[in-house]
Amino acid sequence: MPRVFCPWDIITPFVTDAFIGYGIPEEDAKICTDVLLESDKRGIESHGCNRFKPIYLDRIKAGIQQPVTNFEIVKETETTAVVDGHDGMGQVIGYKSMQMAIDKAKKYGMGMVVVRNSCHYGIAGYYASQAAKQGCIGITGTNARPSVAPTWGVDGMFGTNPLTIGIPTDEDFDFVIDCATSITQNGKIEYYERIGENVHKGTVITRDGEEFCGDAGEGLKMIRQGTAALTTLGGAGEALGGYKGYGYAMVVELLSAILQDGNYGKMLDGKDENGNLVAKSARPAWVTSSSPSTPTTSLAKNLPERKPAKSFAPSVTPPRLRVPSASTPPTKKSGTSGFTEKTRVFRSPSPFRKRSSLSVTSLA
Repeated sequence: MPRVFCPWDIITPFVTDAFIGYGIPEEDAKICTDVLLESDKRGIESHGCNRFKPIYLDRIKAGIQQPVTNFEIVKETETTAVVDGHDGMGQVIGYKSMQMAIDKAKKYGMGMVVVRNSCHYGIAGYYASQAAKQGCIGITGTNARPSVAPTWGVDGMFGTNPLTIGIPTDEDFDFVIDCATSITQNGKIEYYERIGENVHKGTVITRDGEEFCGDAGEGLKMIRQGTAALTTLGGAGEALGGYKGYGYAMVVELLSAILQDGNYGKMLDGKDENGNLVAKSARPAWVTSSSPSTPTTSLAKNLPERKPAKSFAPSVTPPRLRVPSASTPPTKKSGTSGFTEKTRVFRSPSPFRKRSSLSVTSLA
């Protein structure tokens, strides 16, 4: 299939109007569009418009996720919060959660928000950039549907589980690293199928332990059927350090789901034991941001005037690693178990300036 280039001033209102047509409120639709198209603007074809229909519109139509996002704060302290997204739009949940973490960080020096019952939230780098643009160090990540095999395994046991960090600089652009803990991701295989490119060597392993290098469409079909799986960073086995990618993927899985009572593993497939689609296919995510606790140490204050970003999206955060102390009990609100977000603060010297700054971590 030949590549099609569409002007931004045409594709942007089209995507927004389509989201609105599927029942998403206008302001939320704009956020979803911004996240989606930012991926294409950055050249990340795996998470851009190619996921517009199959990941978002089809899931809304199937009842897997809700077009109207019920953003419920289950628990909250000055520096942390637990949010239940009730299977709403992941981009909206991520955006609001990251902004909540940023606001807490700017006021108290740290902010962490963990989210449960969220859905696919697009490129994680959007949310890390959201924090960096506001003078904070942002960290975010999420688990996903099981499609990646552990070291020496051939079965998809966990997701591509991105680990993403954004750090502000005094240049016109920030430092942002956004990558999966697998060599490649499902969206990239989908993209290869669309442009007629074969699966790259070492990225997919079959049930018999052999690597698959053929037609991307066939490889994608095998992954979805469970007869093949993606490999972790470093590849299959231990020779090139595949166990490192496996370890980092597990860390993301633990932080973004298990510790906050979120969905993980086969629960993220959105299917029952008979293969029928069901709701609750949410996937949690986590984010971290950093910001000083006082105006005199405020990173935001010391940064030079910045030009506004062209597009900017939310960031989700993982669950807290500690139970709040008795002296700062969380404000409990009605809610159910599920996705959670966390934040944590620490001081660290900035690699871009001599002065030190306070760093806030948000997990979801």
